[in-house]
Amino acid sequence: MPAEFILSASSPEQFPRDGRPEVAFIGRSNVGKSSLLNALLRRVAVKGGVPRKELARVSRTPGRTQSLNFFLLDRRFYFVDLPGYGYAKAPRKMTTKWGKLAEAYLRDRSQLRLVVLIVDLRHGPTALDHEMKDWLVACGLTYLVAASKSDKLKGDARTRAIRAVQQAFGPALPLSAKTAEGVPALWDVIFNALKT
Repeated sequence: MPAEFILSASSPEQFPRDGRPEVAFIGRSNVGKSSLLNALLRRVAVKGGVPRKELARVSRTPGRTQSLNFFLLDRRFYFVDLPGYGYAKAPRKMTTKWGKLAEAYLRDRSQLRLVVLIVDLRHGPTALDHEMKDWLVACGLTYLVAASKSDKLKGDARTRAIRAVQQAFGPALPLSAKTAEGVPALWDVIFNALKT
């Protein structure tokens, strides 16, 4: 299944208009969104017909994703990487603009089939994560909570962290971009959502 970067949209007028279904990825800045996208796409990303190791840009600086990035998979559906919310090394005016763009996308995009809400398993859900989950529920959007960086915790600490996320949000899928834990299960959820 080939995947390719299509465009980076900084306004709703730039969103693709071909009606293909979409899966959106959202989370706090520096939660590992780009790494997770690369884990999902690692073996299928191409650029000019040549396999690429990474498709989504990974940065150690929070707030690097400043627009909505659309990736087309198998010419059938899109992954959409949304700007992170919360802390970002950018002016407040700019982060407010990203937030409004993401909100307009989530609220109005009829072809959106699933939102993957990513929380950092090491730190647990924050107040901003709770606000986002409540907003997704209020909008009637189908979502999955993905607990990223699961490889960073071991033993009892990992068990407690997973339990804390599940108590806050209900079912949650532990994921690791490094070990690919949870990646096949996430693909199952994505494909089921695309059928609706």
